Parts: sequence; structure tokens; C-alpha cells
Amino acid sequence: MSNSIVLISDEHNPFYSAVYGHSFLRTPSMERLAAEGTVYENAYCPSPLCTPSRSAFMSGRRVHELQVYSNCNVGLRTDFPSYGKVLHDQGIYTAHFGKIHVYEAAKRLGFTEIHHRKEHKKPGDTNFSRRPLAIRKDAAQRADGYGVKEDAFDGDLKVINEALNWLREVAPTLNQPWTMTINLLNPHFPQWNTQEYWDLYPQGGDLPRYGKEEESANHPYARDLRMHFQTDLFTEEQVRGLRRGYLGNVAFIDDQLGRLLDALQESGLKESTNVIYTSDHGDMLGKFGMWWKCSLYEDSVRIPCIAAGPDFAKGKRVETPVDSHDIQASLFHAAGAQRPSHWAGEPLQTVKECDPERVVFSEYHGHGTRSGAFLIRKGDWKLIYNAEAPHQLYHLREDPDELNNVFADYPEKAVELETELRRICSPELEDERAHRFQQEQLRLLRDKAFENETPAGA
Repeated sequence: MSNSIVLISDEHNPFYSAVYGHSFLRTPSMERLAAEGTVYENAYCPSPLCTPSRSAFMSGRRVHELQVYSNCNVGLRTDFPSYGKVLHDQGIYTAHFGKIHVYEAAKRLGFTEIHHRKEHKKPGDTNFSRRPLAIRKDAAQRADGYGVKEDAFDGDLKVINEALNWLREVAPTLNQPWTMTINLLNPHFPQWNTQEYWDLYPQGGDLPRYGKEEESANHPYARDLRMHFQTDLFTEEQVRGLRRGYLGNVAFIDDQLGRLLDALQESGLKESTNVIYTSDHGDMLGKFGMWWKCSLYEDSVRIPCIAAGPDFAKGKRVETPVDSHDIQASLFHAAGAQRPSHWAGEPLQTVKECDPERVVFSEYHGHGTRSGAFLIRKGDWKLIYNAEAPHQLYHLREDPDELNNVFADYPEKAVELETELRRICSPELEDERAHRFQQEQLRLLRDKAFENETPAGA
């Protein structure tokens, strides 16, 4: 049996790291972890939005099963046991540090201990209407969120410092297997840096290679998101500033990973402990004129996944697609614990290096698009099944930037991937189910009657 540490950043597009091929951004700690372990080259989140993605990871369930569709936390079901509780009940010590943002209050999640919990107060984000589509009136002002603030990283430093103290002082005293989850807020917007990090990458203030003139930028869902976030109003100066600041945020996260690896070695626990670095979703960073997440394009839905420790081979790269559920399943595998059979995912430790038949699923039902979307990744192919817009099919080995939708050119492949989707859920039924749930949430918000009510139609 092994212990496990999962370090989860917020909104880290993996392509903005040396491990995943960035041309000049150096991430030495991620490179160190990769050299000591395994890189999962094609990792996906369950849904490219904070609360849905984190709730799926916490519970082992699909987003449409949880009905946590957006960052609004009104009327959610809370009867899904967390992985922290299921492990704790089997004698595994479970510690959690930092951001929560899931379907249930932190104190009721059942972890052995939780520290520095950052939770969304009710009602959470209320700008999620899709019929009609909500527009964020202050969205364009977000584009000014970059530059230097000397307290930019204070919140994350409090979380990581306490986690490292726990690793040094508490973990060595435990006589049982343990897992530790650390959630940090960077590189999530706004892109504030301390002066040290802002000065690292002046060349980072570049422009995206692919802008809003691309075909993919003008898909109806992409246009919806650009309108929702008012991103067409962003100036070139703002785009450059946001992109430069993001690199500083990633560099900060990389340094905290390095501190974690050093502390693990100093504590004498390195040989018995797995470390996994990942994130809750990615960030478009101006590609196709789109910002932040909420899209099933690769930059938004992909996540880093680097794992090292006694359960993982050194210097290995796995092509087979994986997702956050697989990361969570790894904690059970390492601890020798039983995981509920109806939960999604399988342990990273058992995923084959190159399995062209393995299917990964993601979905999106949140703010900014008129209706739902579903993703199937199988081998080199990716289907985006859009409930109220043309479907999209990409051959990612030939077209990693998703510039050419070949849905009409490969009908048999499209049918094959749609069949895989329908083995998981009915996209039509789940899309309408999400709309009904959200309409009820909006009613609860209007009536201010959300404290003790659950939306109908669940």
C-alpha cells in the first residue's frame, strides 16, 4: 500500500508547461516529477467549469448524474459520498487543504480533516441562464485583471504552507495509509503576479496563434461564449497582459510543486508516497478569441496529469486518454481500498500505455452556451456532440489545434463515437434534463426559496 498526494491547481491549460511542449515556459518542478514518474499526455476534466468538475472528482460520478451543471449551488443534491469519506471509512486517513467548491459543505464531506476550506456561499454564480443566454455585463472589465500585486499569492501560500507543515509533522506519525489533497487557486484569473514572477516572462505578452477569424471560432457555441464574456471587446494590450500574467501564475504553481517534492523527500516519505499533479480544467487564453473555460475545445477541457511514486514507472509517457475520475481511482488503488463499482474511472496505475479503444467522456451544461455539449475521445479522434449546434469531429494527431471540423468527411467515425456517447447517456434526454433543472434553480433564486429546496425533475 502507498500514500498519495494530489496537488490540484485551478484552470491550468497543460500546453502552458514544458512537460506538454511549451516553447519557452520553464516548469522545472513539473519536469522533475515527469522524470521521476509518468506523464499522461491526453488527460481530460469531467466538465470545463469549476464546481461541476470538482464535484465529479469529489464524488466519482458523472456531472449529469450529480446535476451539478454550473457554479450555482442552489438546490443541489448532497447525498453523494465523497472519496474522502469512503476512504476514511475504510481506515485511510484523508486530509484536504484549500478550495472545495462542490455540491456539499466541506464540514459534511467526511474527510478526516479539512483545512483552509474555500467554499462558494449560496447562491454561487447566478449568471447561468441559457434560455435566454445571459450576458456578463462586467465581463469585459475582467480583462484588466493582470499585472503586479505584492499580495498576489498570499492565499495560496497559506494553504501550501499548512499542507507542508502537515506533511512534515503529522504524516510521519500516522500508523495507517493516508491521502492528502491540496487545492491552490492559481493560475485562475485574474492574472496578478508579484514583481518577481511578472518579470520572468516579458516575452509572454504575445498574441494567440489562432484568433477569431478561424472556422472553430465561429461555431455557434464559440460565438455564444465570446458574447457571454464580451471577449471581442478585449484590447490587444489586455490580451498581451493577461497572457503574460498567466505564465507567472503557472511559474508560481510550479515552484509550490517543487516545495512539495522537497518536503516529501525531507520527511522520509518519498519512497512510500505517490504524487499526482493535475488541475480542474484548462483555459482558452485567447485562442479563437475565447477566454477562460466553458468550452470542449482542447485548451479548455484538457488538464495536466503527471504522477510519480512507488506505483508509477519512471520517465514514461502514456498516450491513452484518461480523466479526473481515473486520478481519483488511483487513490483507492494505492491505498488498497475498495471503490464503489458504479463510480466512473479506473486507476491510472492500470491504464495501458497505448489503448486506441479506451473512451474518455466530458460534458458541459453551464453558463455561456445556448445548450449542452458532450465530448468523446477515442484514440486520435474526438467528437463534440452539440445539442443545439452542428456537431464537430477532429482528428487530433493531424489537427491538434482543432482547426478543421471533419464531421461531414468521416461519417462512419462520427457514428462510432456517437455510439460510444450513447453507451454513457442520451445526449437529448440529459440536455433537456439540465435545462429543466436550471429553470427550477432560476425559480428558486427569484423566490429566494433555495435554502431547503431541491429542484424538481431530478
